[in-house]
Amino acid sequence: MASQEEFLTNKIFMNAALPLLKVIVADTPSLQKKFRAVHCVYQVSALDPDAPGGKYATHFQVNCDEWVIHMNKIEPKPMVELEFKSVEAMNAFFKGKIGPATLPKMKGLVKYPEYFVPFLLALLKMASLLGAKEPPEDEETKRLLVKCYFYLLTSGISQLNKNGQEEVHDWAMKSPDRVYAFAVDNEPTVSAYIRVKAGKTRAGRGVYKRAMPFFTMRFDNLDDALGILMGTADMLEYTRSSRLIMDGAPEFGAQLSVFMLMVGAMAQG
Repeated sequence: MASQEEFLTNKIFMNAALPLLKVIVADTPSLQKKFRAVHCVYQVSALDPDAPGGKYATHFQVNCDEWVIHMNKIEPKPMVELEFKSVEAMNAFFKGKIGPATLPKMKGLVKYPEYFVPFLLALLKMASLLGAKEPPEDEETKRLLVKCYFYLLTSGISQLNKNGQEEVHDWAMKSPDRVYAFAVDNEPTVSAYIRVKAGKTRAGRGVYKRAMPFFTMRFDNLDDALGILMGTADMLEYTRSSRLIMDGAPEFGAQLSVFMLMVGAMAQG
């Protein structure tokens, strides 16, 4: 049985990181081209004797450029599957600890190589983006990386709440209906939010349009966003110099930062 920490980490990978594949493929022309003739059900799973059905899984129904993501759902007969022998093995693999003990079973590699290879390339692209130690040089990759970070953090915080992380769930239970957002000035496509209300959370992509967010963590540009998101810049210094603007009370920014660091620590190890 996986520990609570391993279980929560796995939920972040399954339900916050893996759905980024859809975004990465859509925003990367070379990958988009490789999926043009793909009609496949992909699945990533981790065996666990205590899980319903004996494993945790997320699967994707892919028809060319159309991706439908099914989180927390097992597909009995996927065409391609990466099946890890345990939650711990999957977590270690996605943290870059790749070896005999963490490698998954690669189902469908022989039968559907034309489908398996594009999926593997997309996973490698995701790993290179989220595992980068230095900001990318070109603007399009910067834009994609910031977008992925925003989506990962908002979905990751929501997953921690939904799966009972005590500190996050306590915050959510006490919260009235509020929206917390991430944004970059002059980058309308690079934004995300999390809505919190009476114990429930929902992560969303793009700008929240129904009302003004209660709090927004807003960056001056993509480079400044990456400085904070990649942990290479000082948040207080950026705030003093208006490279990071907290649109809302500072204490709410501090709380959001704690949860951001929590998701980052679980995802990166």
